[in-house]
Amino acid sequence: MADGQTMLKALLTSRHMQEHKAFCRAYDKAAKQLDASLVGRTPSKATFYRWLGGDLAKLPHPDHCRVLEAMFPGCRAAELFEKWDERRPLPDLGPATQAARLAGHAVETPKRAGYSDLTAAFATRAEFAEHMPPHTLFDQASSIQAAGLSLNMICQQYSDQRLRTTLAAGATVHALFLDPDGEAIKAREAEEGLTLGALSGLTRLNIDMLRRIRDELPVEDQDRIELRTYDEPVRFNITIVDGRQAVVQPYMPAVRGVDSPTFVLRRRPDGSGMFGSFERVLTTLWDSGKACA
Repeated sequence: MADGQTMLKALLTSRHMQEHKAFCRAYDKAAKQLDASLVGRTPSKATFYRWLGGDLAKLPHPDHCRVLEAMFPGCRAAELFEKWDERRPLPDLGPATQAARLAGHAVETPKRAGYSDLTAAFATRAEFAEHMPPHTLFDQASSIQAAGLSLNMICQQYSDQRLRTTLAAGATVHALFLDPDGEAIKAREAEEGLTLGALSGLTRLNIDMLRRIRDELPVEDQDRIELRTYDEPVRFNITIVDGRQAVVQPYMPAVRGVDSPTFVLRRRPDGSGMFGSFERVLTTLWDSGKACA
């Protein structure tokens, strides 16, 4: 098989499971449902990375193939080890498509333009958090940029200890909050039908949490966390990790933020797609923001 990225690697990357430990956890979970005797028979790290690169003379052991097909229903093992162009949209693994593929029927691949650089979409933030918990985004990050309202994904859903570990590894965090003393946050509270001060109180709490973690850092490292506020109508919560992956969550009229959709984008090498537009929104808001002491 030719060297290069495989479909397996592309699928794992889209699920943030391209590291050996994360893959093994998912492998054992699928194996347990398939055949308990297969649990713990994960590939070695060297074998796993050969799988990702397609450096194989033949398909893995049949038991491995069974588990991989259970992990990615609708995909045959041979397909998973084919060379994959990252510019192609990933296959639809929904139930109807799974059945069609396994039955041997041709499944039309959606045109790339139909998805642009969108790699995942979730009906609510809760659904997003279930499938892509914050640690899968932030644990290995070197740069986290976020602009929104209270930034709960970083401040409430990602543990203090994990954030400290990420910072200790050299990561930087730029966090832009909706001004808790501004007019825009009051307007949003009214729009969601919340008590005056509900969102501003949470935002102050989150700002103070990041201040505390920043102040715990050695003086020479405290600039790894930068905090700013802005006072404009809140339209999106935008989080960009390592300049390559963006999580975009719109704020909708009369709908709580937790109930709004979430979109995941990945920057394309040629710069096309939606990523750049949301990156410009974040950068513009950040540049005009007011620094927090």
